[in-house]
Amino acid sequence: MFSLEFTRRFAMAHRFLGDDAGKCAVPHGHNEEVTVRLVPAAPARLDGSTNMVEPFDRAKRLWHRWIDEHVDHAFQLSERDPMIAWFRDFEPLRLDRLLITPGDPTTEVLACCFMAKITAFLALDGGRLHCTMIRIAETPTNALCFDGDPADWLPAESAPAMAPPWWRRADMAINDLVPRGAPAVVASR
Repeated sequence: MFSLEFTRRFAMAHRFLGDDAGKCAVPHGHNEEVTVRLVPAAPARLDGSTNMVEPFDRAKRLWHRWIDEHVDHAFQLSERDPMIAWFRDFEPLRLDRLLITPGDPTTEVLACCFMAKITAFLALDGGRLHCTMIRIAETPTNALCFDGDPADWLPAESAPAMAPPWWRRADMAINDLVPRGAPAVVASR
């Protein structure tokens, strides 16, 4: 079987509330790489003309846009982090730069959220491809691979929401702090 793989680099910052040792309790950053592996949803022969599973630019268009414009340079926080309230009070125009996760923004939870997000993007594009693996390299020597169903690993949602969480939607969101449809304010870099 054929698979398509592509990698994107992004800068990020995060902090953990549950870090008893304190090293990751202090906001800090990493330059990370995320790699995804996509396979055809259904077997098909090469067509004798273009002979492609899917053009790379089509397969990665939404994903790369989301990583480049929203995930890159985002501050990753737990939905319980008191810093969210600080941003609401003092820097509300930066709320769209906070990537909010259920619990601490570990590489494990990030991989699950990213897998769910790319699955939503692929479904929006017709479902011809399926993501079978996501790899996040947190440092040059540490990486995590995920190849499961995010719903089996992410915490259960406590109450029925008006809309699915950001990681299950095929939009550019990285949190649910900014109302959907509200204009995103992007800080100049």
